[in-house]
Amino acid sequence: MKNVTDSFLSLGHWPLAGSFGFNTDILATNPINLSVVFGVLIFFGKGVLSDLLDNRKQKILSTIRNSEELRGGAIEQLEKARARLQKVEMEAELFRVNGYSGIEQERLNLINSTSKTLEQLENYKNETVLFEQQRAINEVRQRVFQQALQGALGALNSCLNNELHLRTISTNMGMFGAMKEITD
Repeated sequence: MKNVTDSFLSLGHWPLAGSFGFNTDILATNPINLSVVFGVLIFFGKGVLSDLLDNRKQKILSTIRNSEELRGGAIEQLEKARARLQKVEMEAELFRVNGYSGIEQERLNLINSTSKTLEQLENYKNETVLFEQQRAINEVRQRVFQQALQGALGALNSCLNNELHLRTISTNMGMFGAMKEITD
C-alpha cells in the first residue's frame, strides 16, 4: 500500500523539462498517454466519426421513411383487401339467397309437376276403369243377348213346325211386297 501512496505523491512532482527518458511509474504515465491518445482520436477522428454517424443517421432515416411508405402501402392494401372481402361476402350472401330461392323455386316446380303428373295418371286410371267397365258391360250384354237369342231360337225351333213356318214366311213375304210397292 505504501507504494501506491508514493506513486500518487510522485504525480504531484514533475521533473523539469530537458531530459527525455522512460517513465517507469505506471500510474503516472497511463493517464497522460490515455489523454494524449484520446485527444488525437477526438481531433482526427471527429470528422470520420461525425461522417459515420451522419451516414448511419441517414440510413436510419431512410429506413424509417421506407418503413413508413411500406406501412402506408400495407395499410392501403389492407383496406383494398377489406373492401374486396366485403364485396365477396355480399356476393356470397347474394348467391346464398339466390341459391335458396332457386332451390325453393325448383322444389315448387317439382311439386307442381308431380301434382300434374299424378292428376294425369288419376285421369288415365279413371278413363281406363271406365273403358274397362264399358267393355265388360258390352261383353255381358253380348253374352246375355247371345244366350237370349239362343234361348229364343231354341224355343222357336222347338215350337215351330212346318205349317207355322210356312205361315210366317208368307206373312213376311206379304209385308215385304207391301214395302216394295210403297217404295216404288
